Amino acid sequence: MSQTTALYINGLNVRFGGFAAITDLTLEIRYGETRALIGPNGAGKTTLMDVITGKTRPNSGEVFLDRTLDLAVRGEAEIARSGIGRKFQKPSVFEALPVAQNLELAVRRGLGWGAMVMSRLSAVQRERIDEVLVTIGLQEERQRKAAELSHGQKQWLEIGMLLVAEPKVLLLDEPVAGMTEAESERTVELIASLRSPARAIVVVEHDMEFVGRVADLVSVLHEGRLLGEGSMQAVRTNAKVIQVYLGR
Repeated sequence: MSQTTALYINGLNVRFGGFAAITDLTLEIRYGETRALIGPNGAGKTTLMDVITGKTRPNSGEVFLDRTLDLAVRGEAEIARSGIGRKFQKPSVFEALPVAQNLELAVRRGLGWGAMVMSRLSAVQRERIDEVLVTIGLQEERQRKAAELSHGQKQWLEIGMLLVAEPKVLLLDEPVAGMTEAESERTVELIASLRSPARAIVVVEHDMEFVGRVADLVSVLHEGRLLGEGSMQAVRTNAKVIQVYLGR
């Protein structure tokens, strides 16, 4: 089965004053693929995620979803509605609310606070929430307050809050940071279960063992440029990558 392009990034440049955060970056990420972005701090990984989600405007270059929607000129809300979901490194959940209600609010996201709280869910939406609870392994915790969850469970809940909207592109920023070994293992399984011909997954992570287990392709950034790209094995043996990152 041929894979179609999810994200097309061409000649991307981002500057903050005199600092070049991204320089002439070109990437193509396809549906059905799990892509890892790795590199030292300051390599441009977070800036790239910010550009894809509309938080940061590039100085020049192309950023397209499905090769048709120009993300470089869209706002954050419109980009989110178009099918791009982002999970930040630190879990962002409603800790005072039960797990299920966090997912309910995520379904209603974009309606305004009053409508988010008061609107009724459809049968389809409730079914989707039940499906996501099973996917993230929190079906037994649905009535538990989010504040009572472990760090790993909060990470999974935030992923679930993105999944209820059935995103086409899922951006995960350091999904196993701070997790126990068991939680990291469960996250490997979760990400594997999210693979779909209709979804692209992009992971930013420093844990190379985790990257090797989840990623089809690895893109290495350094000082805002693409340093190397390929399988984890190819990247591990790339002399430039070893010198500036993996050898540290």
